[in-house]
Formats: sequence, C-alpha cells, structure tokens
Amino acid sequence: MSDDNPDGIDVDALIDGLSPETDDSADEWGAMGDSANGDVEVAPLEQFKDRAGKGFSENNPNLEVILDIPVTISMEVGATKIPIRNLLQLNQGSVIELDRLAGEPLDVLVNGRLIAHGEVVMVNEKFGIRLTDVVSQQERIQKLS
Repeated sequence: MSDDNPDGIDVDALIDGLSPETDDSADEWGAMGDSANGDVEVAPLEQFKDRAGKGFSENNPNLEVILDIPVTISMEVGATKIPIRNLLQLNQGSVIELDRLAGEPLDVLVNGRLIAHGEVVMVNEKFGIRLTDVVSQQERIQKLS
C-alpha cells in the first residue's frame, strides 16, 4: 500500500487488476456495425410543402408561433452594489440604499430586458403596476434579434 494515498486504497493493485476489455469491446462494436450495414433500409422522406408567408422573415415576422411561450415579468425598484463584507452583516431591520429616488418609476423587465416603466398600484389588495412609458413594439422585436 502506498503512503501517498490517505484513503488506504492500493491504487497499484487496482490498476494491475484491470484487464484490457476495452480493446475487445471496441472490436465487438465494430463487428456489430459491419453486420448491421446490410440490414439498413432507407426511409422515404416527405417533401416539405411550400409555406410561403408562414414563417419568420426580416420584413414580416409571424409572431403566432411564439405567442404561447411563457415569459417572466419582473419590476425593478432599484439596485446597488455592496461589498460581501456588508452583505454578510445584513440582518432584520437593515436598510439598503438604492440608486433611485423615492417616487421614480420602476423598470418593467421581461426575461431581464427592459420593456417599460411604471408605478406601483394596489389591485384587489395585491400589488400591481401601472405602465407610464412603454418601449415601442418595433423596438422590442428588434431587441430580440
């Protein structure tokens, strides 16, 4: 047993016990591949129908294909950077100063991309947001590419 191995495993004995099965298995796989070549059938493929106007193009994107994809909408009040030392010292009642003034509009993000600004409102005892400025639809589509 080697003194370099703290787990007490005799690595040399393990290596000596290995047999060269990898060469045999490679030969077996090669033989199976050779014998299977004669049994291969070619499957006919259907011709694709002309779908003019049904797909995406730079001038006329068809958004129908993506309308049911779920996205995450989030509202950002503000942000700040603090050292990890200060982060570890945070506890209940700590106040973190953000980079925005009170009353400034929130950023509305979809999957992390800015699409609008808005203000917080109450809707049926839940928070909501009233959009005050929206990035145009054309600008949002251009940002996707």
